[in-house]
Amino acid sequence: MIKKKILCFFTVFLIAASCFSCLPVSAYEPTGFEVSAKSALLVSLDTGDILYSKNQDQKVYPASIAKIMTATVMLESEKFKPKDKIAMTEEVLKLISGTGSVVSNLRAGEEIKQIDLLYYIIMSSCGDCAYLAAIYYSGSIEAFVAQMNEKAKELGLSGTHYGNPIGLHDQDTYTTASDIYTLTAYALKNEHFKTAVESVRYTVDPTNYSEARTLTTTNYLQDQNTNYFYPYAHGVKTGYTDEAGRCLVSTATYNGHTYLCVVMGCPPTQKRHFSDSADLYRWAFNNFSFREIANSKEPVCEIKVNLSFSTDHIPLYFEKPFVTILPNDADDSTIVVKPHLKQESVDAPIHKGDILGTADVIYAEKVIGTVNLVANTEVAESKLLSFTDKTVKTAKSFLTSPAMKFILIAIAAAVFLFLLSCVLLNLKHFKRRKVKYKPFKNGRNNRD
Repeated sequence: MIKKKILCFFTVFLIAASCFSCLPVSAYEPTGFEVSAKSALLVSLDTGDILYSKNQDQKVYPASIAKIMTATVMLESEKFKPKDKIAMTEEVLKLISGTGSVVSNLRAGEEIKQIDLLYYIIMSSCGDCAYLAAIYYSGSIEAFVAQMNEKAKELGLSGTHYGNPIGLHDQDTYTTASDIYTLTAYALKNEHFKTAVESVRYTVDPTNYSEARTLTTTNYLQDQNTNYFYPYAHGVKTGYTDEAGRCLVSTATYNGHTYLCVVMGCPPTQKRHFSDSADLYRWAFNNFSFREIANSKEPVCEIKVNLSFSTDHIPLYFEKPFVTILPNDADDSTIVVKPHLKQESVDAPIHKGDILGTADVIYAEKVIGTVNLVANTEVAESKLLSFTDKTVKTAKSFLTSPAMKFILIAIAAAVFLFLLSCVLLNLKHFKRRKVKYKPFKNGRNNRD
């Protein structure tokens, strides 16, 4: 029996993520401690799941967290050559004087390797080295800052703007926790950056003015010689100004799973940025686990197939297994997979891997992810069914075309005019055949 295709398209509704960066919103409220930060975010770097969020899109001052972008622009410059040397200048030393920024104590004319300059900027947070990088790699501080803002735009950091490469307080230098997450996740893909931020100690080679120096990280979570040491933490960057408060971007890995934590605006007189971050990591590792909600081997739903003699329907599967982070006591019965087909039927041929819809994964009545639904088999097209279908479509298209409508209107008008002319001719002929009637007079013969 020849199949007839019915084209009925459905709109596929996807739940949008909360920010840029398309972060899925699945935040929980921790118990047993309070987060002092004005803005905070705890995200899985493995799945993108948000476990904790507090004012993640609120405008905050970055302080030295801005140097993550400084290092990123530096590392992506064509002039960056790790082993090549760069010299401190009098210009930079004058610019940094009186700013209150941390400085490296490098002297004018003192040469260091460019890779060492990176460690001074990102590990020791030296403002003079940030200025030196800006002038060396872009020609001027203004040009470098323009590159920072251009990179922010490229990464979709809609809540971020830079006024200087150091993070000195400036009304024109601001960001959000969401944007910091996006930037840091991007920066960590660079091996030079990743190695630098995860280092606790680093030795700068001897220079033309100094013996070897040892730099120490400002992130106390990494340093076992501090009271804030957290054994699973590694990287990334600290920041502080009176206006910005205490800030920290860090990562931690346990049992092969990694989280990134952003805390901004912690009390300036305390070091709560370290304790807040450690508390959030402990809470995440102790109360949540990775769970495979669905794999790519079990069908989710079916879709109707047209133009094939071999089958009427085919099953659809997840394009890839869906793994997410859920509370350890999450009830599996509250996890629902809701498919959305692009259309109610599909024409053969169908190839393995063709995306034919999506599926929302819902936990506790909230969408926690969306996965493509794909065909897992090949379906050949029937030439006879395809020819018949095309013929029917062509005929239907012609019959419903404007040209056909014009022809039908013209035919109807011609028929109407023909019938009208027939009626008028018959009326005229009828009038010609009329005879005048003369009645007889009473009782008389009407002869002459």
